[in-house]
Amino acid sequence: MWIDFFVHRYMCTGLFSFNGTPYPYFIHPYNTTWKCERAVEIPIVMDLISRKGNANILEIGNVLSHYFRFEHDIVDKYEKAEGVINVDVLDFVADKPYELIVAISTLEHVGWDEEPREPQKFLRCIHHLKKLISKGGTLMFTVPGGYNSYVDDIIRKRAIEQAQFYHFKRTGMNRWAQTEFGDIDGLPYGSPWGAANALTIVSLTNQ
Repeated sequence: MWIDFFVHRYMCTGLFSFNGTPYPYFIHPYNTTWKCERAVEIPIVMDLISRKGNANILEIGNVLSHYFRFEHDIVDKYEKAEGVINVDVLDFVADKPYELIVAISTLEHVGWDEEPREPQKFLRCIHHLKKLISKGGTLMFTVPGGYNSYVDDIIRKRAIEQAQFYHFKRTGMNRWAQTEFGDIDGLPYGSPWGAANALTIVSLTNQ
């Protein structure tokens, strides 16, 4: 089981729970994951990937390749690295459908950290990615609370069709607890712990 492999390979300090399943926190020196939301994002996403077997997988934002080696396509507009497709996500044309598309703390930057700022690009990005998913395929992405006010409002209104929303609140330097949106709404980004104090996981399946 992937969880067992993970526990043995990486030093873990305790567990957190996602929808009733225990996961080890992800502790890695790259980006000091114990100080940020990577500690919970990566275990959840990697567990989903492991359960997909040999599926066609697309990652938006080059995150997972810094920690794991597995076959998947990566689109990242800015990061230059071997195997990474440097193109704007909205300009990406796939030659095959994907059974799984993932993005780890990446989509909140789309349109927000660009000039000129175009917040609505976030929703256009999601609509575009949905078209790349095979029937029965899944799109899962994570976004930190408090970073992008437009995305925060989309999540507050649950304004993504067919999506399920799951929320986490930071309770310590490397402690997170699943909670309801009302418990994280309005939490600031970057203080007092640095990075995110709130995290939302969005998942939708192409029916």
